[in-house]
Amino acid sequence: MDKIKLEILGLSPSQSQSGSFALVLGEEYGNRRLPIIIGMFEAQAIAIEIEKIVPNRPMTHDLFKQFAEHFKFTVREIMISDLREGIFFAKIVCFDGVRESVIDARPSDAIAIGIRFDVPIYTNESILSEAGITANGNDEDEEQEELVRSSNRPTARSFSDQLKNASSEELQRMLEEALGNEEYERAAKIRDEMSKRN
Repeated sequence: MDKIKLEILGLSPSQSQSGSFALVLGEEYGNRRLPIIIGMFEAQAIAIEIEKIVPNRPMTHDLFKQFAEHFKFTVREIMISDLREGIFFAKIVCFDGVRESVIDARPSDAIAIGIRFDVPIYTNESILSEAGITANGNDEDEEQEELVRSSNRPTARSFSDQLKNASSEELQRMLEEALGNEEYERAAKIRDEMSKRN
């Protein structure tokens, strides 16, 4: 299975889940985006490393890196490996100088560890086909600003009810509108509702 390299495009507060964040990964040589909902702690761990902030005491993911270095193993890559019932799964590929080992992990933890080791993040075509959202090609800074703005827009309390009651044509229209506004989390929910019906 061919690997598709991803890069971190943005991290913003979730519109629908209090205390959660939307981590948006982008296809390196394409315009598909992969939004993943993660917890506050993992979002903080990712943001701290991206911004190169040094905490007073090591965070869990920093401790993992220190442990790995002490015992002479390294991380080679992160793989967003599976998507089952709307839940993403990941693997951390490690190497101790002799053999390669693969460790199962949540994508948020795997990415927080991966950025500390400065290793690539990959997924595969089946995951991007199922969960990816195609961006409309705006420039990346503009896209990121819109992502942050859209995360602060209020959402209707009954959005999930609206989705359940919408026709297939209405869902398609809502999806196109969400993508046009670069509201990736909203688009992901619409896509999930459409997938349930197929």
